[in-house]
Amino acid sequence: MSKGADSRAAAALVIADVLERGRSVNQALPLHSKNLAPRDRAHVQSLAYGVLRNLPLLNAALSEFLDKPLKKDLLILHYLLLVGAYQLLLMSTSDHAAVAATVEATVALKKRRQKGLVNAVLRNLQRQRTQLLPRLQQRQDLAHAHPRWLADAIQAAYPDQAEAIFAANNQQAPMWLRVNTRQTSVPAFIDALNAFDAELIDTASVAMLPTAIKLNHAVDVRQLPGFEQGWFSVQDIAAQHAAPLLATQAQERVLDCCAAPGGKTAHILELAPQAKVTALDVDPQRLERVYENLTRLQLSTEVLCGDAAAPDQWWNGELFDRILLDAPCSATGVIRRHPDIKWLRRASDISALVQLQTKILDALWSLIRPGGRLVYATCSILPQENQQQMDAFVVRHPDALPQPTAPNGEFGWQRLPGEQGGDGFYYAIVDKAQ
Repeated sequence: MSKGADSRAAAALVIADVLERGRSVNQALPLHSKNLAPRDRAHVQSLAYGVLRNLPLLNAALSEFLDKPLKKDLLILHYLLLVGAYQLLLMSTSDHAAVAATVEATVALKKRRQKGLVNAVLRNLQRQRTQLLPRLQQRQDLAHAHPRWLADAIQAAYPDQAEAIFAANNQQAPMWLRVNTRQTSVPAFIDALNAFDAELIDTASVAMLPTAIKLNHAVDVRQLPGFEQGWFSVQDIAAQHAAPLLATQAQERVLDCCAAPGGKTAHILELAPQAKVTALDVDPQRLERVYENLTRLQLSTEVLCGDAAAPDQWWNGELFDRILLDAPCSATGVIRRHPDIKWLRRASDISALVQLQTKILDALWSLIRPGGRLVYATCSILPQENQQQMDAFVVRHPDALPQPTAPNGEFGWQRLPGEQGGDGFYYAIVDKAQ
């Protein structure tokens, strides 16, 4: 069995886990690629993400060459054919490699007897793709590549920007770094990156975030200069606004809620090294990532495992000056980074998430001292989770004072996917009356 066949079989199994069992790619990938080399695991992820970005189009393409849907024991072959179709239609993989390795993957999936079927479908697709692909790409029902409920929600909320959002969601996200100025300077790090790869750094810059660096192409961060020394973090440009908006001062007590994997906690400490920061998350496994990231960045702070909605279980009674709530949300702003979100999320999830956000907000408000600040953040673009949520919060709490958040001075700042090269993100600043 070739590595190429193993990678394609693993990708089919990952896609099956996402679409049948509701697992994320991040959850499924270790299960099906544990025996593969890191480079091959990256290939599995690339194939799975590519299929999930373009799922409606690929399903439509396969339907033209299958007499009947593959079901039950043969359903895994449908996911394998999606992997083959993605390579033939949308990747630069050579036709021979795409077909041969995908056909060979039937053996790894214990479907050797169906090699002929897989080969026939892919060869037909290869022969007819020149006419087929343009025709499919013109179909309106396939163009946005989103489930109907989500496409409708985006079009309702952003009628003028919907097409741009769909397009951004269906592209691979760029890679952003944040320089840790406690360990190096921005000019020194840029010099090190240029010495490593003269074509690596994008010329884009963000005036509000002088430590943000955009890369022209994704790289293995462990290979970059200064990784082990904690010179930088990987963090999308949209997420890099959280710590500056919190505006933490020296010696202030800060609570970073839903803190894992720790990027925002680290940024707070980098900007205000004398602040007393508590990083809180309900998931002990994800908290391990917080410890790992802080250790690499040569930072340290209090880390707690606890439910933000139930502070009586972990709070010591001392009020906080600042609270950052990166709330549980639909993650509809980071689809380009995690295309499985399109198929994992359901319309019915949104009301439950709104209720959870409301519960956490109300629980945390009593933990802030008069004159203190709450920054509410989500990686969602749905108004129910964002502006509507915060407008309702201000109504419920007369001592909540909305503050200018967006660059234009408005309360609430909704960033859309692709804006300034960043993810979709929402922020709102609320100060507590004295």
